[in-house]
Amino acid sequence: MKNIEKQNIEFKREWNDSILRVVCAFANTNGGEVFIGIDDKGVIVGVPDPKKILEIVPNKVNNKLGIIPDILIRQKSKKYYIVLKIKPVSVPISYEGKYYIRSGSVVLELSGNELANFLLKKSGQTWDEVIEEGAKMTDIDDKTIKDFKKLSLDRLPYIENEKAPVDILNKLNLLKNKRFKRAALLLFGRQVQAFYPQAHVKIGKFKSDSEILTSDVVEGNLFNQVEVVMNMLKTKYLVSRISYEGIHRREKLEYPYNALREAVLNSLVHRDYTGTSAVQIRIYDEKLIIMNEGKMPKELPIIKLKQKHISKPRNVLLADIFYKAGFIESWGSGTLKIIAGCKKQGLPEPEFLEESGIFSVTFFSKVGEKVGEKVGEKVGEKVGERLTPNQKKIVNLIYKESNISAVKIANAIGISLRKTEENLMKLKSKGIIKRIGPDKGGFWKILITSKQEKK
Repeated sequence: MKNIEKQNIEFKREWNDSILRVVCAFANTNGGEVFIGIDDKGVIVGVPDPKKILEIVPNKVNNKLGIIPDILIRQKSKKYYIVLKIKPVSVPISYEGKYYIRSGSVVLELSGNELANFLLKKSGQTWDEVIEEGAKMTDIDDKTIKDFKKLSLDRLPYIENEKAPVDILNKLNLLKNKRFKRAALLLFGRQVQAFYPQAHVKIGKFKSDSEILTSDVVEGNLFNQVEVVMNMLKTKYLVSRISYEGIHRREKLEYPYNALREAVLNSLVHRDYTGTSAVQIRIYDEKLIIMNEGKMPKELPIIKLKQKHISKPRNVLLADIFYKAGFIESWGSGTLKIIAGCKKQGLPEPEFLEESGIFSVTFFSKVGEKVGEKVGEKVGEKVGERLTPNQKKIVNLIYKESNISAVKIANAIGISLRKTEENLMKLKSKGIIKRIGPDKGGFWKILITSKQEKK
């Protein structure tokens, strides 16, 4: 055994009841083993009376947590130690009214959104599948259902013959025992915000991060929000460039319309509705950012959004209904469409980022692209050696945003954090960049510019 603590290994010199938190965390995560009689450095110190522990511990674990672990006595170098093996369980396990999970070698207590999502996952449900007690048919908007019938004819031909809204909702799996699921209200509700105040979109035009010029709040059900948001972006917040092909007038939005629509739909479908913040759309002179609460699934890191990947919707019913309406696909191709749309319009590749539980996609205008787009190449020339394409991109990103984090650089370029840190070290060793201040609160400085030779 390699004596180091990790995701599924915990060492304890002796038994005490606080170890039950570790057992609880292992049961709630992927299982694990607790070694009693080994210190936190992995050195076997032994236990004086292993048989006594063998008698006491299983009963304590069962009485406090409701699970039965496997327990073994082992011996090495004439010292006895105990191995407590815990299997993962499908139901949530609490210790003294609190829930714990394992993350790396740390035990974390769950609260707030994290706890709500954990309990939902253990129940086998997503947030939008939960029954909304007290909701009635009068809370459903008939017009939205009629519009949906027209939109979904290609994928649901049978729906044309359905007349009663309640039958349509039932066939869409939005009812259970004649009670409404949350998705039914979000998608087809009359007054959605009466049930879910957080389910709205904020749009703002910003001069800087701290100075806002104008803003709007978009409410209503999700079908309504998509329509109103896209109309506002097109008519109020964004510029359409006019050109002529012969006698035909052509208008092109400054950001690709279909790519924006895809990003807006993603923010509504995949957001974490257990949170309290709205979807935000921030428009600056050189960029547009769409932000929503919600961590990426562990199986789908940010880097994979720029590759072919399987769709992993947070809210399965919302995704299913938008798919049936023809608004989205179910192949995980949304982010690839966003990237392709920007490239087709001659814009930089958008940036996907997740920080502090917030997911965002940033569209860059051509104005923003021109600022520093060749800096990396010129720096390489001045150093007298070629920089790799990724190193040029890193210098470009630092030129645009001196306090950019390594995580953000990795996401923007589409490489791993380890590779990003390796490239940053190489650029530092070549005397091209320098870190000023600490990791948090510091910034990068480019030491060689296009107007400065390396001494």
